[in-house]
Amino acid sequence: MTSARTPILSARGVTVAFGNNVILERLDLDVYPGEILGFVGASGAGKSVLLRTVLGLTPKRAGQIELFGVDLDKADETERMELDMRVGVLFQHGALFSALTVKENVQVPMREYLDLPQKLMDELALLKIELVGLKAEAADKFPSELSGGMIKRAALARALALDPDIVFLDEPTSGLDPIGAADFDELVAKLRDTLGLTVYMVTHDLDSLFSVCDRIAVLGGKKVLVQGTIAEMMEVDEPWVKSYFRGKRARQLDLTTRQQV
Repeated sequence: MTSARTPILSARGVTVAFGNNVILERLDLDVYPGEILGFVGASGAGKSVLLRTVLGLTPKRAGQIELFGVDLDKADETERMELDMRVGVLFQHGALFSALTVKENVQVPMREYLDLPQKLMDELALLKIELVGLKAEAADKFPSELSGGMIKRAALARALALDPDIVFLDEPTSGLDPIGAADFDELVAKLRDTLGLTVYMVTHDLDSLFSVCDRIAVLGGKKVLVQGTIAEMMEVDEPWVKSYFRGKRARQLDLTTRQQV
């Protein structure tokens, strides 16, 4: 059984570049089982690039990435497929297939990786749809018929289709109103606690960072500048981190009641 302090995801010395433009350079990062990690940084710093590199969508120039203890560069086709089935992804803006209903979108990973009868896939899709707080009638709607919040939830249902161990959320509350964003954060925390998920959340939403993230990693200067709890972030003197967490838009919270030492 995996130790609580053995990372689910481990990146060491990761370098990613497009031509002569180096985006990430010798980056190190660990994500631990059962935590919600908030991954933040300035716009254009490379947050989504790292996520896509971990998922194998963007090639790296150097470094090592291990997922569930498996070096992704050394994984054969069978190992890679097994790893893919343990990962769920919610892309920016949901990235639902516009020509498919919500139910059909949720079934896409099932069709890709599993050999199940249609009736069972329908039942499983409805279960995931209701799990994320959508009503059953949403299953037969197309993305164009959904609100922004419903699109995010439908995309999350698809990310959960294969019962993953870790989910990657790319700006999950972007574009949502404050109430909708807070509801989505609450849903993510509830799913983590209920399903035992590990959550890697790329975000710029301070409310999400303060309310649901157990730990935060800050990207800057092409690598992880600092990582730790919200309480630890509030003590960091690095200029960007200080401005972000203690600036005009940062919440003034009683951290002693929100952070267990």
